[in-house]
Amino acid sequence: MPKLTIDNIDVDVPVGTTVLEAAKRVGIWIPHFCYHPALGSVGACRVCAVKCLDGPVKGIQMSCMLPAQEGMVVSTTDAEAQEMRRHVIEWLMLNHPHDCPVCDEGGECLLQDYTIAGGHGIRRYGGKKRTHVNQYLGPHIEHEMNRCIQCYRCARFYQEYAGGRDFGVMGSARRVYFGRFAAGVLESPFAGNLVDICPTGVFTDKTARFRARYWDYDMAPSVCPHCSLGCAITPAARYRELLKTMGRRNDAVNGWFICDRGRFSNALVNDPERPRVPLVDGQETGWDEALDALVLRLGELLDLYGEGSVAVVGSPRLALEGSVLLPALAASADAGFLSYFADEGTGDRTAAAVGQLTGENAASQADIRESDGIAIVACDLLAEAPMLALAVRQAWRKGARLFMVGGDRGTALAETAGVEITTLDTLAAVPLDQFTQPVVICGTATADHATIEAVAAAGAKIVYTLSGPNAFAAALLSHEHGAGSLTEAVATGRVKGIIALEADIPEELLAAVPFVAAADWLPTAAVRQAQIVLPTTAWVEMDGTFLNNEGRAQRFRRVMQPGLPIKGLDPAGHPPRVHRVMSLGGDVLPAWRVIAALIERLGGEKVEEPLSGRWEVLRNLDPEGEGVLIHD
Repeated sequence: MPKLTIDNIDVDVPVGTTVLEAAKRVGIWIPHFCYHPALGSVGACRVCAVKCLDGPVKGIQMSCMLPAQEGMVVSTTDAEAQEMRRHVIEWLMLNHPHDCPVCDEGGECLLQDYTIAGGHGIRRYGGKKRTHVNQYLGPHIEHEMNRCIQCYRCARFYQEYAGGRDFGVMGSARRVYFGRFAAGVLESPFAGNLVDICPTGVFTDKTARFRARYWDYDMAPSVCPHCSLGCAITPAARYRELLKTMGRRNDAVNGWFICDRGRFSNALVNDPERPRVPLVDGQETGWDEALDALVLRLGELLDLYGEGSVAVVGSPRLALEGSVLLPALAASADAGFLSYFADEGTGDRTAAAVGQLTGENAASQADIRESDGIAIVACDLLAEAPMLALAVRQAWRKGARLFMVGGDRGTALAETAGVEITTLDTLAAVPLDQFTQPVVICGTATADHATIEAVAAAGAKIVYTLSGPNAFAAALLSHEHGAGSLTEAVATGRVKGIIALEADIPEELLAAVPFVAAADWLPTAAVRQAQIVLPTTAWVEMDGTFLNNEGRAQRFRRVMQPGLPIKGLDPAGHPPRVHRVMSLGGDVLPAWRVIAALIERLGGEKVEEPLSGRWEVLRNLDPEGEGVLIHD
């Protein structure tokens, strides 16, 4: 390991580490635009200048392109290096429009930060600025090319990292242009990462345009709920409205990036049709009245149809805190059925997959990115777990071989991710024994039990895509408590009442049951049909835990207070002129607290903390960490 000195601090780094990365290790931040940990170095922006005072290299050097070498003595504060950085910033600003007051990047812009930190505060250039015509890039991304400083991050991510082909760099010298040959919607399912990766305001989130500054946002570390991978995100809200979602680094899971489904699915949280107040027979009521009415109706059901005529139903999207309380609720309500999956096939396939995973064979996205041989079995990655496609591409870029068994034969994946895939008829035909770090990816949406078991017996690390953000925990708890599917329960004819806890239940099953109570934050079929509705908080309005598809427990924090957003309170766009202790809908509870209140009213023990027993270790899980693996 070479040892060098940076600003009088000695540091040992692995071979191949750049001076810029070495400086980061000891807390020294060198300005940079083009360098990104996921993309590497290209030396395009020239703003990371340092001076080598002694050693094998001397003079002004670009720290992102300079490998650390034994005996180097580097200064980031040398007057010559500082002057170089100041001049670079000045020439980058020559054609910049200086439109910070109207730029959505204001407050989170590296160009702003480095311009001030570099000492460039007086504009000397008086010539005519270069100008560009912006392009329409779709409903999600705003394009403002005049702010570009030619760092090439966008093109490098889109083409090299994500494999997109409809966006890139055109022109030369001062006419360089980053965009499409013709205006149109960006085709890559990872295009939204341009917003995060651009160090200036060329690409901004159009869905949140002109809504807030960075310092106005309510933000907290969170976990994406839109598939089973559990990618790390940072949602940003203001005035009880989820405005945008940003990727958050988690090296074991999504790395630096997220897919567009996770980034641009805020409409569900902001849906004006969301349940906001308790309802009894379609009439708004208070929480106590609604809970008392539910207890009364349950008693009437038991008197009329007998013990065991009620089904308690959870789902793979119900957070762990609520899922672990469902057995206690079922016992308190004298329910005859407990279910974590409405559909029989989904529950069985998920349970089969989870039963095959251990701490040794479960593969993370990081494992996929480092694999040298990947087999994809009965799985549509782009539909079931898009970030797996991005991880697969990173392995392919490093030389991994890709095989597709069944499914769509890999055509869609090959075109979207820009990879080469060998199609085979059976998993047995894949030469997994030729690779040192093989991974098999299997979907549970369509794969049968035999396929799921064959994948586990293939002698490689395994990735199963599951049906929801907490499907892994749902399968564990279902097995532990002997739960079945709702479809089977209704088919017996004994189910006369359903308590649906954030459960997506098909309308045909609901039609066969005379009484439905639903606790949810989505306007589902169960909510529309329920006689009693108990609104719950969305995941961004609560603290909670999800177990992703590999069994990795990750904690997420509350981002915003529950309640109607200010924008939705009045048709004229102004809050009502009524003094309140809390906003309309601000008394909505997380699902686990609704369940706990029901358990107590039904005569069960009071629940103060849902994570107890085997789950107690997760109470103090670091929401900004990589999470912990949980396996039986």
